[in-house]
Amino acid sequence: MTYQQTLDFLYQQLPMFQRVGEAGYKPGLERTEALAAAMGNPERRLRCVHVAGTNGKGSSSNLLAAILQAAGYKVGLYTSPHLKEFTERIKVNGQDLDPGYLVQWVARWRGLFDEVQPSFFEMCVALCFAYFAEQQVNVAVVEVGLGGRLDSTNIIRPLVSLITNISLDHQNLLGETLPLIAAEKAGIIKPGVPAIISQTQPEVADVFRQKAAAEAAPLQFADEQFRVELVQEPAPDEPTQRLQVLRNEAPYLPDLELALVGDYQRLNLPGVLAVVEELRDQGFAIPEAAVREGLREVRRLTGFRGRWTILGRRPLVVCDTGHNEAGIRFITGQLARLPRRQLHFVLGVVNDKDVSKMLALLPREATYYFCQASIPRALPADELAERAAALGLQGRAYGPVPAAVAAARAAAAADDVVFIGGSTFVVAEIEEL
Repeated sequence: MTYQQTLDFLYQQLPMFQRVGEAGYKPGLERTEALAAAMGNPERRLRCVHVAGTNGKGSSSNLLAAILQAAGYKVGLYTSPHLKEFTERIKVNGQDLDPGYLVQWVARWRGLFDEVQPSFFEMCVALCFAYFAEQQVNVAVVEVGLGGRLDSTNIIRPLVSLITNISLDHQNLLGETLPLIAAEKAGIIKPGVPAIISQTQPEVADVFRQKAAAEAAPLQFADEQFRVELVQEPAPDEPTQRLQVLRNEAPYLPDLELALVGDYQRLNLPGVLAVVEELRDQGFAIPEAAVREGLREVRRLTGFRGRWTILGRRPLVVCDTGHNEAGIRFITGQLARLPRRQLHFVLGVVNDKDVSKMLALLPREATYYFCQASIPRALPADELAERAAALGLQGRAYGPVPAAVAAARAAAAADDVVFIGGSTFVVAEIEEL
């Protein structure tokens, strides 16, 4: 098969959660274990950092990979979903998976897929382990896809496990309450393996304490050790934020430059730094200069994008992939502080989210441009516009994402702000991203 035929096979022959939602979710590890065993268990030849959480796991994974790259290690990075190209999911030192490898790998194992009948995601996970082992990476940063306990990535025994944040998302699959969701995320905590929690949340802290105790796993709440302060409010179009970090209330990283300017990144950073300290304790050489370079140059080192990304100035155009209640809260808070005449909000969502709760958080004074991404899960723009209007949000439906973005840009004056978001899949269809 050609590369495009191989992609078509991946997308069309196997259920894909990214496109179809719950029907593409196959919980359990048995199929991933069967694939890995047939391939010689490549995951057992890897040293891994395992990252779970509702919000922040993608950012934390990219920051950790960037720091390790800056320290001179050969780093595998597995994240999902992709924005533009499938090969973005699997990177080695910031370089996407070789398309030729993908073609050969699928051709080699197609008979196994027919036998095991894995989901799209299970096949991706097996692919990443095989590729990282063949590339002989020094360390692999592996982001959980959904949940943790039953996620395909959970066949690894990592050096350290990181859990970022627990918020309401995918309740139909993970549970209706924060403790139930936390219990699924806590499933990545392994016997004797250090576990780090980025953010102390009283509603779920005991879930992690109990799981860690049951597994005899050392547990650390990172924000009890690291405190992150904003040095000064960045200008609206500033590509970095300047921070100072205290460790046990003593100066640790003064005048730190972080290339991800979303407010929520200050909640992710303690977990990232705690993992760095744990890896140092395990023998990794990670000098302060590498930490600073990784945090400052994460976009260049890993190709990370889509998190509070500035796409234009005059008018200021920003996109962000935040797509659940907690993510939207941070986005609206940051938007509220931007100086502007008018806010133009390009919005699209998927149909399995709690849309009403998200809409209730959005600013009433904005003009809305409702759209739908080109995936089956997308909520039709007309329906989104109707539901938004019932809550006092004014705008119109434009259908495809590019049409809504073009309309917002055309209507915006130089001193306005255009925001694009509501879904990862909306951001993925921004042409200039």
